[in-house]
Parts: sequence; C-alpha cells; structure tokens
Amino acid sequence: MAIVCRHPQRRLHDVFSRVPARQASAVVSPSSPRWLAACLLACMLAIAGCSSKVPPLPKLGQNDVILAFGDSLTHGTGASDAESYPVVLAQLTGRNVIREGVPGETSDQGLRRLPGVLEAHKPKILLLCLGGNDMLRRIDDGAIVANLRAMIQAAKRQGVAVVLLGVPRPTLFGSAATFYGELAKEFGLVYEGDVLNDVLKKPGMKADPIHPNAQGYRAVAEAVAALLKKSGAL
Repeated sequence: MAIVCRHPQRRLHDVFSRVPARQASAVVSPSSPRWLAACLLACMLAIAGCSSKVPPLPKLGQNDVILAFGDSLTHGTGASDAESYPVVLAQLTGRNVIREGVPGETSDQGLRRLPGVLEAHKPKILLLCLGGNDMLRRIDDGAIVANLRAMIQAAKRQGVAVVLLGVPRPTLFGSAATFYGELAKEFGLVYEGDVLNDVLKKPGMKADPIHPNAQGYRAVAEAVAALLKKSGAL
C-alpha cells in the first residue's frame, strides 16, 4: 500500500519555525540532541500527515459481477452457505458476488480451474484467495507464487481487476505469507493481508484452527467491502 505525504516540506518548516531564536545555535548543530529530537518530531508529523492510498478499481455497475475464487475459505467451510463471506459481501454491497470456492484446492488446481470460471462468469473484479492448502502441505513458496502470478496474469489478460487476499501461514503466531504482499506490489493490486490473520487469532471468530465461523466470515466480508469502497469500486 503506497504512502503519499502531502506537503512534507511545509511540515518540516513548521516544526523548525516553532523553535525559539535563543535555541537556534543548538538546533543548527547536527550533533545536538535537540536537533535530532526535532528531526524525529518532524518525521512523526510528516507521517501523521500522510494518507493511505490503495490502487483504484473500476467502478462496479449494478449488473457487474464480482468473482470470489479460492478454496474452503471462499466456500465458507465452518459456517453455512448463507454465512460464507461471498454471500455476506453480496448483501453488503448490493452486487452479484459469485462464490467459486473449492475446499482443499491448491494453487496449481486453481490455476487449471480459473480460465473456465472466468469465461463462465465474465467478472469485472476477481477476489483471489488461494495458497492456504499449499502451505499446509508444505509446498514450496516459489511454486505457490508462480501459480498465483499466472492466475493474476490470466485475469488481467481478460481485463479483470484483481483483489488479492493474503492467507496466514499455519503456525501459532503466523501472519499472511509475505509473498502475497510482494505479488500485490508487483502487479499494483488492491491487497487485504490482515483480516484472515486477525479472525483466525480470535477463538470466538473461528470454527477450527484454519476456518472462520459465521462471525469470522462476516468480518472478512466487511473488510473486503470497505476495501472495495476505498478503492472506488463502490
């Protein structure tokens, strides 16, 4: 996610302009503790003035399709069909969200399945969430990345915008595998790398160690809906 600062030079000037004249000699010296403290304060203010930006997505018309593609996390294992995140997302957004999740699917299987699904549904936006089963089976990260990259490229060739959802590694203190963020940066994708990790760390939001429950899937849907709005799709 890019960080864009608005008028950082002005903020630096404002910080130093507030320093009393009698302290000027202390500020001027780069070795002065006060000078270093002022620089740190200026940086903090500049960061505070920055705004988080996400890459833009195409505006969704009322009849446009969102394709949620993945494994059991997209299927909704751990909750009823009506409580899966794609179904809840459709309710939250008022858009047609197609749920194409196959429990147990690995990224290479998804790569083979995706072209037919894209052809069948002709989505405007693809929500891609795969790789968890690969990590459970200890498949090499390089193979997962290659498969995800090929799926992203396949979607882009058809003019489909991609939103990537990061899946946490199956460890006690896991977080989304870093390759998801790297792929998002490589292709300039809208990326959600926190919500699944956050949900699966909360006992009240998961049905088992690797699947959310109804409350957890709702949290996922709400995070994706917020991201779609922030990126201009809604």
